[in-house]
Amino acid sequence: MIFGPVAGQYLGDMGADVIKLEPPEGDLTRSIGPRRSPKMAAFFLTSNRSKRSIVVDLKRPEGRAILQKLVAKTDVLLHSMRTPAANRLGLDYKTLSATNPGLVYCHLTGYGDDGLYAGRPAYDDIIQAASGLAMLQTVVAGQPRFIPTIVADKISGVHAAYAIVLALMHRMRTGEGQQVDVAMFETMAAFNMLEHQWGHVFEPPVGDMGYLPVATAARRPYKTKDGFLALLPYSDAHWNSFFELAGESHFMEDERFATFAARQKHFRDVWDEIERQVARKTNAEWLALLSPQDIPFSVVNTLEDLTTDPHLQSVKFWEMMEHPTEGTLRMPRNAISMSATPPQITRPPPNLGEHSAEILREFDYADDAIAQLLAPSGVCAPQP
Repeated sequence: MIFGPVAGQYLGDMGADVIKLEPPEGDLTRSIGPRRSPKMAAFFLTSNRSKRSIVVDLKRPEGRAILQKLVAKTDVLLHSMRTPAANRLGLDYKTLSATNPGLVYCHLTGYGDDGLYAGRPAYDDIIQAASGLAMLQTVVAGQPRFIPTIVADKISGVHAAYAIVLALMHRMRTGEGQQVDVAMFETMAAFNMLEHQWGHVFEPPVGDMGYLPVATAARRPYKTKDGFLALLPYSDAHWNSFFELAGESHFMEDERFATFAARQKHFRDVWDEIERQVARKTNAEWLALLSPQDIPFSVVNTLEDLTTDPHLQSVKFWEMMEHPTEGTLRMPRNAISMSATPPQITRPPPNLGEHSAEILREFDYADDAIAQLLAPSGVCAPQP
């Protein structure tokens, strides 16, 4: 639901002409969340900008013929159908690359097409559980919990976008297309193991799994007199500055805090001391003290705070756009900055089938054929 749309949205922001092919009833996310119009819900709007929409009923032979005609002239096909369903529709790489040898065919799955779990269905919660991410929350919640964001979908979407770009670079050099497979399970297993493999990097292991300064309930924002603060003095210079600001410079003579190695060893004592010091002042007092310093810190924002955050406002993070049917929309801009080819929101999120006629015309369909395809009984007619 989000894995593929996120990947396509990133590519669209970077200038790709992204054609979103939808069934007659539309993408499921069109009906998830608040909305001003039918099939234009918030969840769809945040993950489908910079795209055009065409409706094609792939259950009908005429619909499959349209898709095959589109794919024959495009650079990339990105889809998340499970393999048996894609094969039944003639959407396997072998078939499509026969007419388009330069095609980059990106297949998104939960578990890939090889191995014991191949073909299993998956959503974000399932992959958080399978990859160990839900179990990691036990240190905080006392039992497995899902992170309250669709992190597996979004991280896998980023992987798919950069995999497609790498395949396009290869094609530029050689003219050769290829099949690209991105599986959520493998993606998130590798993501989690970056720090948590720990002693099991070695064979035989030289310690347990888990990076303890991260995998602990004690890792949390610190309570101030009137709010919360994230604070992470790291270097010796940071710690000297922090204890001076707190009026406790003698703490740097404590062997637990004097060196980086000692602070790593006694990290819980370190955090306890930060907690005691931070609790003595308000958020505003800490902001005034820390802002001129080089110590990493942040107040703890709510989601609502982000819409008025002064830094995000100063870098023009929020883009206001006028949608032809949905009115004013607030969109976060693409977070990447590039000096020569900056990303930009190229199109507002499309209405269902908004560009069907336009796209069909670009792929050499005659006007009478387009009228037939868009008629109420045609394969490109959206359902109300």
